[in-house]
Amino acid sequence: MIISRTPLRISFAGGGTDIPDYYRTGYGAVLSTAIKKYMYVTVNKRFEDTVRVSYSKTEVVDDIDNLEHGIVREALRMVGLTKGMEVTTVADIPAKGTGLGSSSALAVGVLNALYAFKGHRASPKRLAEEACEIEIETLGEPIGKQDQYIAAYGGIQHIRFMADGEVHIDPVICPRQTKKDIERHIMLFYTGRTRMARDILTTQKNNHASNSERLDRMRDQADLLFKDLTESKVESLGSTLKEGWELKKALAHGISDPQIDDMYDRALAAGASGGKITGAGGGGFLVLYVPPERHGPVREALKDLREVEFKLEPQGSRIIHVGDDM
Repeated sequence: MIISRTPLRISFAGGGTDIPDYYRTGYGAVLSTAIKKYMYVTVNKRFEDTVRVSYSKTEVVDDIDNLEHGIVREALRMVGLTKGMEVTTVADIPAKGTGLGSSSALAVGVLNALYAFKGHRASPKRLAEEACEIEIETLGEPIGKQDQYIAAYGGIQHIRFMADGEVHIDPVICPRQTKKDIERHIMLFYTGRTRMARDILTTQKNNHASNSERLDRMRDQADLLFKDLTESKVESLGSTLKEGWELKKALAHGISDPQIDDMYDRALAAGASGGKITGAGGGGFLVLYVPPERHGPVREALKDLREVEFKLEPQGSRIIHVGDDM
């Protein structure tokens, strides 16, 4: 039996500039961090020649072509495991529509576990590239590349997407205290709403030309925030999140709505310096930059939402168990 553990993520700046239609005109950039909330994938040999996949539902098929779960199906095909397999997935946080990069964490985690099952160690670069190939090229999801890379590499990363398709990974090098300060200032609240990102992202993708100036500014934010965090200027996170959210809301209809605006306004009135909805928007998690002395008032202002505590995760996808039978 093999078990992989792959981190979810919070994106601080640049989301939307990791879409090929945008970065092929110049470059895109994001600044994201992995967090200690995980996607777990278990891979085990099955006595029968069938393939069993268990997630929110259970599938048992004779041929992987009949699997409904696209990511698992294509990962099995890519690694070359087509029968006698059992794959199970479990997440710390609801896996769909929460904006924490769960689908890409799953793609990376499944690949990592399958390669380990075959006795191979896959590099973070390979895991990220192949997860992108599965999600974007094979399955045709209208998503970018940041989630796959932060899931594979972990840490706090400045990730640049070049016009020629190359991806450059630059970790934020800063004192341990700076990372603790980030953890002390970031609050995460579950809105209680999930959404399918596809519609929002498809609209955003189609609008990339008219949104080019906004996307340029969001990319520049990621570059500037990288510089600030390497200089331990943690307070710039608040203004970056606030400006980035205003830019992001204008990219496509459905990213925000009156209910989300109300949550956000209550948080600002209680002392948050800035914030955003994670992922594509429309639901999921509200991430806020809040001075520690204002945590109490913000918590009270958002008492109808569920707060989720977290820490930063320095590592990417890992194999955490290899059974004696391997």
